[in-house]
Amino acid sequence: MTTNVDEHEIEKFSALASRWWDPQSEFKPLHDLNPVRVAYIDSQVDLTGKTVLDIGCGGGILTESLAKRAKQVKGIDMAKASLDVAQLHALSEQVDNIDYEHIRAEDLAEREPQQYDVICAMEMLEHVPDPQSIINAVRALLKPGGTVFFSTINRNPKSYLLAVLGAEYVLKLVPKGTHDYKKFIKPSELSSMARVAKLQCIDTKGMHYHPLFKTFDLGDNVDVNYLMTCKG
Repeated sequence: MTTNVDEHEIEKFSALASRWWDPQSEFKPLHDLNPVRVAYIDSQVDLTGKTVLDIGCGGGILTESLAKRAKQVKGIDMAKASLDVAQLHALSEQVDNIDYEHIRAEDLAEREPQQYDVICAMEMLEHVPDPQSIINAVRALLKPGGTVFFSTINRNPKSYLLAVLGAEYVLKLVPKGTHDYKKFIKPSELSSMARVAKLQCIDTKGMHYHPLFKTFDLGDNVDVNYLMTCKG
């Protein structure tokens, strides 16, 4: 069985691990984006009393926000250095309802089937060799009737211009080489992969960056970054 892990991607994020919680670091876009992601999740599901899984949690920026709303949150990632940072930050903030683990989603699905009310896989599908394998694992991990949130980047000339050339080379929002255009996923492709895994897509929203104000907001245009909600 394929490991479904891109070691180059893991090394890339591991090298930056110490800067996860610096809002002026390479992770500034995630800090700016996080309130928008959380607001979208809140608009789709009430996390009170829920068990939540954050796949590809990195340094825990989204994970800690989820923990403030949910009963229990688990964050998993294949970059051990990022998880170490996440654990230390949660400890310093006295967030005690997060469990971090260095494990593949596919392996967790074998161990903990149908254990999570809500699952997030944000900004990670474009970093793995086989997104369908992740989505299948999400379906296995999800409780019946549970809710799933995906976010990724559309694949078209506009997304290449803005997410690669613009973000990496012009605005320098993220380090060069952060994104591989070939791994971007069209909304039609993501919804198709979700259907293969027997997930029903119920909502899609675009996330738009405003360079003048350095802020993100949500809208109907999904040409570049987008969020998708699915139900099990």
